[in-house]
Amino acid sequence: MATVPQTIKESLLGSEHHPSLTAEIKKNFEKFASVTEPTSGEKLMTWENFIDAIAPPDQDFHKIKRDQYAILFHIADRRRQGVLNIQDWATFENLLAKPDAQYQIAFRLFDVEGNGSVKYDDFVKFYSRNRGPDSLPFDWNSEWAALYLGGKNSRHDLSYPQFSQMLRGLQSERVRQAFRQYDTNRSGYIKPEDFQRIILETSKHKLSDHLLDNLHTLSNISSGSKISYANVRAFQNVVREMDMIDLIVRNATSKSADGKITRTDFMNEAAKISRFNLFSPMEADILFHFAGLDDTSGKLSLTDFSRVLDSSWREPQVETHALAPAIGSLPTVTTVLQGQGFLGQALDAAFNFALGSIAGAFGATIVYPIDLVKTRMQTQRSKVVGELMYKNSIDCAKKVIRNEGFRGLYSGLGPQLIGVAPEKAIKLTVNDLVRSKAKGKDGEITLPWEIIAGASAGGCQVVFTNPLEIVKIRLQVQGEVAKNVEGVPRRSALWIVKNLGLVGLYKGASACLLRDVPFSAIYFPTYSHLKKDWFGESPTKKLGILQLLISGAIAGMPAAYLTTPCDVIKTRLQVEARKGQTHYRGLIHCASTIWREEGFKAFYKGGPARILRSSPQFGFTLAAYEVLQTLFPVHGGKTAESKSFTGGVQPAIKPLEAAAPLPYLRSRNALKLILDIDENFGRTKLPQTQEAWASIPGLAKAKQF
Repeated sequence: MATVPQTIKESLLGSEHHPSLTAEIKKNFEKFASVTEPTSGEKLMTWENFIDAIAPPDQDFHKIKRDQYAILFHIADRRRQGVLNIQDWATFENLLAKPDAQYQIAFRLFDVEGNGSVKYDDFVKFYSRNRGPDSLPFDWNSEWAALYLGGKNSRHDLSYPQFSQMLRGLQSERVRQAFRQYDTNRSGYIKPEDFQRIILETSKHKLSDHLLDNLHTLSNISSGSKISYANVRAFQNVVREMDMIDLIVRNATSKSADGKITRTDFMNEAAKISRFNLFSPMEADILFHFAGLDDTSGKLSLTDFSRVLDSSWREPQVETHALAPAIGSLPTVTTVLQGQGFLGQALDAAFNFALGSIAGAFGATIVYPIDLVKTRMQTQRSKVVGELMYKNSIDCAKKVIRNEGFRGLYSGLGPQLIGVAPEKAIKLTVNDLVRSKAKGKDGEITLPWEIIAGASAGGCQVVFTNPLEIVKIRLQVQGEVAKNVEGVPRRSALWIVKNLGLVGLYKGASACLLRDVPFSAIYFPTYSHLKKDWFGESPTKKLGILQLLISGAIAGMPAAYLTTPCDVIKTRLQVEARKGQTHYRGLIHCASTIWREEGFKAFYKGGPARILRSSPQFGFTLAAYEVLQTLFPVHGGKTAESKSFTGGVQPAIKPLEAAAPLPYLRSRNALKLILDIDENFGRTKLPQTQEAWASIPGLAKAKQF
């Protein structure tokens, strides 16, 4: 049975037994090995091949130079031959598979003799050889170093656990010593440019460009123009706990209605997730400071935080789908289109269109009985021609149910459901398009342009709505005719379309325009100003679903009632005249006939029903869309994208998930840990003479191949 020290040594050195050669290991080795040993014919891997294997050229190295990975060749070359055979490669791959691979690799780099311990002299010598000529100095005789390595007269070797723990705190000590160097008068403060140099030299390899470019702004979180040691320590803690911060931010933003969180939300979520790893107020301030440099509202999205948390962050190109803001009276939805291509964009648009259609159909179905009652009331002629069947809207609903059954309230629903998606889509798309073109340099739009935008939207939707409405109206009233006139058969929607023909489908289009243009001209500006002026919507304040429902309902009231006369005329023109009724020749003739035969009140028949239908329909549609987005999130998971019902746009980002070969990922993490010691590790230029090569462990025979 092996002793404990022997077991530890075997675990560290990996030289007591050969790892199993799996098919994957053999495949990787054969792929990159480019050298053949002359006598045995054995395939070998050079250090250039090794870099290709663990640092593929197609990967984004961003903060780490690719050639720095060559320093890991020393760990893989156990035999010190300057080349790797398949057993060497298999041992290295097995080392990478260990859960503490990064610490194992760093330990073996400094364990020059390979005996399972790091000597003080070897460590300092190897460190001095790899540090840059202009690197910040580090005192290995400091009190901190003595705690791990012993004082000048009592140096001791470091075991693997001791060495790993020392590395854990080394970067903080480097920053502390650098701070003392720049704080010459011992005031506890340094200049922003000094702080910037310290962080660039100690942490550049794992911080985002956004963070590095704005390091000097850390002084803005305090009243003075300098940076205190407390600021520096808090900043270090934020960097060290970025993985935890990422988890907290994702949890908190997923629970937020608009995908944004405040500093309070972050602290509350941190308290729920961690028992003891709480963040100090200064650390939270620093996080929100750097994440919110472009958004001073205090409410930040996952996108804002990712510019701080992701070292490879790139500003995404955000594009707005043309149809997204227009489906089923829906909000503007913006999607980050990175890596999706044209097909991905088309699928997203189709998905949003489908959800919008379902939501719009739901809203239309809920209020459809009211729409049918409204149509029946508007088509009813006055006592002059003996056509007064309904006393009021309630009486109409009762008689429809009694004479035609409950299903009678949904006569003609099919065409309505077919038309709701393109109607809402084109209406809101045109409105948003005109508004975007009419905005001034300050991003504001004047009231006249708001009215023009709404009117344009209403005019364009008639192309879709008029044919579908004329079919719907004739289906809605035929039940009433069939009940009171013998021998009149029920017709299908298809029969009505064929009977009307293309020209007939646009009968009453002028009246439809007369209704829809003012309706949208009233509705959109009213809705916009209710949100902004009444509920106080702004870039820093997002409205809740209840406030949006109220705004939509109230905006629909004047728009629906004031356009009722136009709707009455349109309905009269589109419904088929019965025997003995006046046949309207056009819009003016219809209006004058109604005025003469039925009086002014006839123009407001069905007005209350229009209010009861139009106002809640917008709210039901929004509520249905919100539920559908929760049940069927895009790409199968809840995205971080903010679905702004107020025109605000929050790009979506994907979870930070590395997609690269496992050897590369593990090697990258190991190299990041080594670069915590000094950013220049692995950058030392290799000498070109055979004697110089012989002075570097592991590369003595490299030039022979």
